[in-house]
Amino acid sequence: MTIRDNVAAGLKLNGLKDKKKLDEVVEKSLKGANLWNEVKDRLDKPGAGLSGGQQQRLCIARAIAVSPQVLLMDEPCSALDPISTLAIEDLINELKEKYTIVIVTHNMQQAARVSDQTAFFNLKATGQPGQLIEVDTTHKIFNNPSEKATEDYISGRFG
Repeated sequence: MTIRDNVAAGLKLNGLKDKKKLDEVVEKSLKGANLWNEVKDRLDKPGAGLSGGQQQRLCIARAIAVSPQVLLMDEPCSALDPISTLAIEDLINELKEKYTIVIVTHNMQQAARVSDQTAFFNLKATGQPGQLIEVDTTHKIFNNPSEKATEDYISGRFG
């Protein structure tokens, strides 16, 4: 799909057909994902032609175009270089003023940098899949966790 069509996909699925309104939301969403200035002159080019970090921000633009209450991000920086990762983390910090963001990450440093609350799930600690071990403020989880399994994971003693 083109960059424009990528961002507009959810809107079109929800029945929005007005081209002017679609273009307005596409621009607003690309600006919200800090991508507009990089792509405004090539909206009709394939999204696949963007860099990895730009593609990730394009996905975020598509998500925010439908005005969600919650953004779910599964390993949003897993395949990105450090500079693109920083751009995504900066964007997450901006977006969390407007949206509730749930991030799944195995990168402990990233979790510490971008989250306000942290939940630790672990298979090994309980032998049960998907068990919630602990949830608290990020500061407490990373500095003084209540559960030994959390402390072991954060410190790298297992996992």
